Amino acid sequence: MTSNAPSPQDSGSSNLPPAPNFGGVPNGYPQNGAPHGYPENGAPGMPPVPPVTTGKKKGLIAAGCGCIVLFLIVVGGCSAIVFSGGDDPTSAETSAAEPAEADPVEAEEADAPAEEAATDDVVEEEPAVEEPAAEQPAAEEAPAEQESTQEEAPAGDDVPAEHTSALNSAQSYSDLLHMSKQGLFDQLTSEYADQFSDEAAQYAVDNVDADWNANALASAESYSETMHMSKAGIYDQLTSEYGEQFLAEEAQYAIDTIEADWNDNALQSARSYRDSMDMSPEAIRDQLTSEYGEQFTQEQADYAVEHLDD
Repeated sequence: MTSNAPSPQDSGSSNLPPAPNFGGVPNGYPQNGAPHGYPENGAPGMPPVPPVTTGKKKGLIAAGCGCIVLFLIVVGGCSAIVFSGGDDPTSAETSAAEPAEADPVEAEEADAPAEEAATDDVVEEEPAVEEPAAEQPAAEEAPAEQESTQEEAPAGDDVPAEHTSALNSAQSYSDLLHMSKQGLFDQLTSEYADQFSDEAAQYAVDNVDADWNANALASAESYSETMHMSKAGIYDQLTSEYGEQFLAEEAQYAIDTIEADWNDNALQSARSYRDSMDMSPEAIRDQLTSEYGEQFTQEQADYAVEHLDD
């Protein structure tokens, strides 16, 4: 049998029933739930339309509302717990903060005695500032101790570097130039020579390894061989303050020990005067015997003039 009623599966039909309306009778349906124009048990050839059971829908709605209310109660209870729990830390913090605000005042009151005590300590320490004044005599005694230490330093193992350098220089002068003790001191302290301090120079001449008699003899031999000087002339040169500055006994040792031919020395000096100054034999004789000249003996001068042309 053919029916003109629209099929429930036809999605393009405009005669589809409207969306269900929960909680009431569907739109366009009579109160008994049958569509308009159809009997309660349906149209011929169509299955009967079941009556609308509004009781179940109301039950579902009521159950849904109950769940919502229960959910709200649970949420409200949790919120109340949260708020009640949140109030406690705030109150605890507030109660804990109140003593903290009072602490600075108490700290200031507690610090006041400490500051007073510190002030008292400063006042008590003021006399200690005067202690250096009491120690001044000890400080004044320090230079004397330092001087004694400096005087004793050269004698010890810890010799100042300047003293060592002066000693090395003095040893070189003694070995190479055969200088006297006083000559070494003047050479070491001269502003035109080594420029050592007096202390360093004195340490050097006191500790140099030298034989002053041997030095005087070596100097005498040098004057005899290079300048052909007389015995008296060498002695004066060795002891002169403008010469070698040997002691008298050291110079005497030198001229008594030296091996020299004084006649030959007189002859060599005579020839030097003749060749360089064109002096006459008699003038040469006077120069050789003069106390301001060569200081040869008369016999030595006569020998030189007699052998001048040999």
